[in-house]
Amino acid sequence: MKLATLKDGTRDGRLVVVSRNLSHAAPAPHVKTLQAALDDWDTIAPELEALSARLNQGMIAGTMAFNTGECLSPLPRAYQWADGSAYVNHVELVRKARGADMPPSFWTDPLMYQGGSDTFLAPTQPIPLADAAWGCDLEAEIAVITGDVALGSPPAQAGQAIRLLLLVNDVSLRGLIPNELAKGFGFFQSKPSSAFSPCAVTPDELGAAWDGARVHRPLLSQINGRKLGQPDAGVDMTFDFPTLVAHAAKTRALGAGAIVGSGTVSNRGPDGGPGKPVDQGGVGYSCLAEVRTIETIQLGQAQTPFLKQGDRVRIEMFGEDGQSIFGAIDQVVGG
Repeated sequence: MKLATLKDGTRDGRLVVVSRNLSHAAPAPHVKTLQAALDDWDTIAPELEALSARLNQGMIAGTMAFNTGECLSPLPRAYQWADGSAYVNHVELVRKARGADMPPSFWTDPLMYQGGSDTFLAPTQPIPLADAAWGCDLEAEIAVITGDVALGSPPAQAGQAIRLLLLVNDVSLRGLIPNELAKGFGFFQSKPSSAFSPCAVTPDELGAAWDGARVHRPLLSQINGRKLGQPDAGVDMTFDFPTLVAHAAKTRALGAGAIVGSGTVSNRGPDGGPGKPVDQGGVGYSCLAEVRTIETIQLGQAQTPFLKQGDRVRIEMFGEDGQSIFGAIDQVVGG
């Protein structure tokens, strides 16, 4: 099933079930918010699944047209937002861009930071940018929303707690990152509010594309209508989602509604190198930092600018049937 949260004048919005083709929606029965559904998932999920089945069969009269412009983030705020870096190719490239070596342990021990979860951007909400010198960048990712995860859960157990999947634009301010990380205390100002896709979907909506650990579909990113990348999310994912969730729960239990991100989706080239842009026959990239790193390696300096006022970012994933799975993140910088 597909779930979304519509604006209703309150902070946490109104939970709706959305049709598979994203055309119609129906209010969820007996529960107002997605967080409330996650808190009592075993009871509420069967009711939502039954509603989803009737909606997709056209058996519900008076359904509303589904408009992504009326959506908040599926979870407008969350108790936990922990973002990993599962695609080590991406980590290697962005560290190279700022002259930092990559320790060998990065291939065996996931990177993860705790992001701000009190204010998420809606999928069509403008990306605030007060200063272009901050180096605004998109990062196209996938994330999971969990149920309760016990302290110290191994990956097999952690994977069983995955309830929903969704897309992310993990907005990054590249110009602020080096000085902030140099303090040795992690991201804060360089990681403003992230945006999530209109819909969060249960794993079964992905069919064979979900193997219980990874999503095997291309993730499309565009800037001003031009394709930036379409790397396959199931390729070169060093740490799968059960591993990331278990990593987050190593020293603390996770509460229902915790969001755990994959980090920027990134594929190596067939030769094991950093890959090529789309216009050169490659799968491209999911962030501008990778583009700029490769330009620096090949040309001696970065040529592609970071996002500026008025730029439009679109992130989306399609199924084998050509239908949008999650709906699109579609944002204008500065609005």
